[in-house]
Amino acid sequence: MKVVIMAGGKGTRIAQVNATVPKPMIPIEGKPILEYQIETLKKQGYTDIILIVGHMGNVIQKYFGDGSAFGVQISYIVEEQPLGTAGALYFLKDEIQNDFLLLNGDIIFDVDIQKFLEYHCNQRTAATILTHPNSHPYDSGIIIADDKNRVTNWLHKEDERLWYKNRVNAGLHMFSPRIFESFHEAKKCDLDRDVLKPLIKEGELSVYDSPEYIKDMGTPDRYYAVIEDIKSGKVSAKNLKNKQKAIFLDRDGTINKYVGFLTDINEFELLDGVTEAIKMINESGYLAIVVTNQPVIARGEVSVEELQEIHNKMETLLGQAGAYIDDIFYCPHHPHKGYEGERPEYKIECECRKPKPGMLFAAAEKYNIDLSESWMIGDGENDIEAGKNAGCKVCAVGDVEINNVPRYNSLLECIKAVFEQR
Repeated sequence: MKVVIMAGGKGTRIAQVNATVPKPMIPIEGKPILEYQIETLKKQGYTDIILIVGHMGNVIQKYFGDGSAFGVQISYIVEEQPLGTAGALYFLKDEIQNDFLLLNGDIIFDVDIQKFLEYHCNQRTAATILTHPNSHPYDSGIIIADDKNRVTNWLHKEDERLWYKNRVNAGLHMFSPRIFESFHEAKKCDLDRDVLKPLIKEGELSVYDSPEYIKDMGTPDRYYAVIEDIKSGKVSAKNLKNKQKAIFLDRDGTINKYVGFLTDINEFELLDGVTEAIKMINESGYLAIVVTNQPVIARGEVSVEELQEIHNKMETLLGQAGAYIDDIFYCPHHPHKGYEGERPEYKIECECRKPKPGMLFAAAEKYNIDLSESWMIGDGENDIEAGKNAGCKVCAVGDVEINNVPRYNSLLECIKAVFEQR
């Protein structure tokens, strides 16, 4: 598979770090950003690389040459005039006949590319974009997808929004060669607005959601944060080929105030200290995963769409404080019958309703999680038993007293104690 890297950006926001080289050549620990990308690709067997260069492109060409010194094969597309974030793809129409990876030249990443490619091929869409949660969704474009992971809307930073799932475009894209049908001449165009967004109404744009490490160098703060993540080993550790660690969180009474069966979105309110606690999880390298029983679905008191909106509110409130959830697993089932308006299809005995560990097992399979190195935190006995049944370490919050289980007054206290034990 060919890999195309857009390496022509000027990097006006990060110029104060180093304005003497193009953005992809800004060094981190003595190596350009672009070299880190090429090393990551080579490590996974992707060595056929096309660099699209523009601003100070001669610096890139001089450094990398034909790629042989780096164990890869590099060819170049040179923009004589700026063609935006996608215009130069026109020149690849006759060169690429198979699915290919396109990525931005200003990101540090370590992603299981083969898994991404297989997913894209199964979706059979013209394009699949890798999405992930980030710590600043309020100033990012938000990608909205349906239950088949087909994009239904794309909210840009300036678009009005209320509650939303924290999922943003990470800068990695899998394309079918059908994408070239969008290019009829070499002209300046924007990848997101002019190429990808029009695919939505045709059902030809999919998302691949991943918690793996991807960060852009758009600002000096992000640049320096990435340096620390490289030094700590966090970047490579997040690749899903490696075993992950997770902190599983109950929702009601652990993240938000307990109000009984929560059916009204207006009653959803984060508990004190929760955003700080989840930020600590995010920064630690653990996955933050919510696992919650939601019998209100089976009881007919909340629709799946209404529950999603409640979770969107949770993600929005967390994102406003720089925290994020990597995934949410919920059990919609409830075995007891006789409720007015109940939904019979959900009135079953299942393997996901806590204290059964099904949701934790599903998360472990999806994200290659080592359950023995993970934690389950909740405010009830069912949470603790589910964690034990999955082989996790356990910790309780709130008023619950469970034999031989440490208990803390808040999630923040609990997370601090967990990390002190590492």
